Amino acid sequence: MPCMRVAAYAVVVVDGRVLLTQYAAGILPVAGQWALPGGGLDHGEAPLDAAVREVHEETGHVLRDVRLADVGSHRFTARSPAGRLEDFQSVQIIYTADVESVREPEVLDVGGSTAAAAWVPLAELDDWPLTVQTRRWLARMGAGSPVE
Repeated sequence: MPCMRVAAYAVVVVDGRVLLTQYAAGILPVAGQWALPGGGLDHGEAPLDAAVREVHEETGHVLRDVRLADVGSHRFTARSPAGRLEDFQSVQIIYTADVESVREPEVLDVGGSTAAAAWVPLAELDDWPLTVQTRRWLARMGAGSPVE
């Protein structure tokens, strides 16, 4: 059964570090991997509002100067929460943004899909277990190595 998911994410780079979040255990197939903060739009929610909300829930940061950067799509087959094998298409809306103040990230939506959040030095990105999509977006934004 096909499933469409629209999500909004933010690339936040400050002082040579990028804000990332880690997927929680049970979020297959990406559990433990790191990604851009963001997530799915709620019904009726504007993409920009979703990016602002998700970044706050996942990192405790408030975004400012949010700018549309890119839109992409990714199709994959995976198990749904009900255990069924499904054909997914993810549409990603990518923003760049600054934060009101730089602080230690804190996951506010405890028990959700985010296990941790961190400021990761750009120079160390190759050493972090990033999702393939995150590596692609960061490379497109000039903040990471190209994906092979």
